[in-house]
Amino acid sequence: MKNIRIVFMGTPEFACSILKSLVDAKYDVVGVVSQPDKRVGRKQIIQETPVKKLALSYGIQVFQPLKIKDDYQEILDTKPDLIVTCAYGQFIPEVVLQAPTYGALNVHASLLPKLRGGAPIHKAIIYGEKETGVSIMRMVKKMDAGDYMLQEKVAITDEDTAGSLHDKLMIAGAKAITEAIPLLVDGKAIFTPQDESKATFAYNISKEEEIIDLSKPVDEVYNQIRGLIPWPVGYIMFCERKLKIHGVARTTVETNEPVGTVFRKQGDKKGLYLSCLGGCLQLTKVQLEGKKACSCAEFINGNGDRIVLCR
Repeated sequence: MKNIRIVFMGTPEFACSILKSLVDAKYDVVGVVSQPDKRVGRKQIIQETPVKKLALSYGIQVFQPLKIKDDYQEILDTKPDLIVTCAYGQFIPEVVLQAPTYGALNVHASLLPKLRGGAPIHKAIIYGEKETGVSIMRMVKKMDAGDYMLQEKVAITDEDTAGSLHDKLMIAGAKAITEAIPLLVDGKAIFTPQDESKATFAYNISKEEEIIDLSKPVDEVYNQIRGLIPWPVGYIMFCERKLKIHGVARTTVETNEPVGTVFRKQGDKKGLYLSCLGGCLQLTKVQLEGKKACSCAEFINGNGDRIVLCR
């Protein structure tokens, strides 16, 4: 297969695995497009995107248009044969998508048409899916609606969090894109239209979705908590303060305490539990508003008098 010129578009850590796979496969990555740098934290320090940092370490030129729909000529000037995108973060104008000989491929972290949108990893766990994956699809104007040419499945375990699933899908995505490009260039790619009637959506996590919904059964609460770890981290209210839940596990512990009660068992100095509808969950790492995240043993030591004690 001939060595083609590729422009890669991506922003977060997830996209780094795709860029690395292209470089490792010896493709000629002639440019990388990423979101503009942002100021973060109390000191408002300018932070480069993970993809930009990686691209610069490879000596690849980086473009960071504020609005790509208005500022794309420099990208086209690199004369790419193919554009590869992954979690770039802006809608890309059709004039850019159609410019390369082989068009544009997108790496999306779901088995399309399921979970279109910006939070497919979080929502796969929140929705209780047992399987997800990555799709390699043609880029079109409509969000995540292009025909797909390849899908790589990934199992979701009962212990997975958004973080662990993210890492599994990074590996799957890197494998999938390096399999897809030769098929495309050699004219062997077969594209399958998405079934619109089966499309579901995974929009970005809202502030409201960070609040753990204790009106739902224990299994759904468990899924929501896991789907928000390690970011943005879901929370419940404890003594009128937010209590973020960084770690959770299933348990056989039972209680008659009302739903939403944070409790411990007599004689157990380390176990911290949450009463839910139809069962309980064990909290393994928490963070009280204004404090640092800590183990539940540490939390009990500092807040024992405010935690319900059950026999």
